[in-house]
Amino acid sequence: MSAVAVLGAGAGGLSCAVELSLAGHAVRLWNRSPGSLPAAGAISYTGVLGEGSVTAAAVSTDLSVALRGADAVVVSLPALAHGGVFAGLASAGCALPVVLNPGHTGGALHLRQAFRARGVPLPPVAELSTLTYVARRAEDADGGAGVRVTGRAGQVRCAALPGGAAAADWAAKLFPATLSAAPDVLATSLSNVNLVLHPPGAILSAAWVEATGGAFTFYVDAMTDGTGRVIDALDGERRSVAAAFGHILPPLAGEMALVGTVPPALAASGSTAAAVRAGEANKTLRAPDSLRHRYYREDFPYAVTPFLALAAIAGVATPVASALLTVAGALTGPGAAPTGPGGGTGPGGEDGGLDRGLDAAGLGIDGLDVDGLLRLVRG
Repeated sequence: MSAVAVLGAGAGGLSCAVELSLAGHAVRLWNRSPGSLPAAGAISYTGVLGEGSVTAAAVSTDLSVALRGADAVVVSLPALAHGGVFAGLASAGCALPVVLNPGHTGGALHLRQAFRARGVPLPPVAELSTLTYVARRAEDADGGAGVRVTGRAGQVRCAALPGGAAAADWAAKLFPATLSAAPDVLATSLSNVNLVLHPPGAILSAAWVEATGGAFTFYVDAMTDGTGRVIDALDGERRSVAAAFGHILPPLAGEMALVGTVPPALAASGSTAAAVRAGEANKTLRAPDSLRHRYYREDFPYAVTPFLALAAIAGVATPVASALLTVAGALTGPGAAPTGPGGGTGPGGEDGGLDRGLDAAGLGIDGLDVDGLLRLVRG
């Protein structure tokens, strides 16, 4: 039996803890906030992973306790939490293989920069392009920690930084029959579906979010044909940036079909909006309940911002991505409504604005050209 430190007790981390426990691994679950950790380690679950309860081998708010005796680390957290967790791993001198599930956009590079800034040797690190679950936390009958898993990814891309083969091997061991090897972490980062899927819908439905508190479905009601056209324009920019680094990636609907969140037959229909609306895993998920939701606080500063950093190195014009980020900054600026019940987790500023996010300096790629960046990620 392997011992795995799972960092994060949100929907993704709990889903990961459930699946790994069911597979026979001893899960050591960590979360910064004690209120999110399951009492006595018990996690109830429903959905595509089945229905029942598992018990983590250990739960703690102390990172060193979670790492103790572990064979590998899985980070399953929002990107806006990465900075603090990566700093904690570096401070602990973590040398264990680290799997980012998901890596979001630039996660492995962000981790590398956090270790580099502290003069700590980089552990083996691999990132997955997309979280392997569609899930939401759900309180169990006794008010304890539970998770409802409505989707399990069919295929997710995985890549490691140079020297990270051990992390990629662990990723394959922990998530068998799921991973597709990618040439480098640029390919995985640019395959992050949330980078393209969330920002257009978040901006174009913002008035509805404020007026109703999110009383509509994000992937059906807000996924109009017009929203789909903006998604397609943003997706074209993403694929052009990927091509500049030598990667030919499928359109968003094709990527989502591989993951399993849209029907394959509709992925090739030519209508991204129709394909997304037909996806069963996301169909019932509600829209953000306020402008402080993570679709604003996370996906703009920690997906669009690093994407623009990569685009600048690639020399690819990205007017749609740039415009969306500009509007998001204005939308969530001074006077933005506070987080509602179940709302976002992003820090933002005291005035409600977006934080700086993950720029080129945070990725450790400032000053690089295409060849320099490719050397960095490929060795």
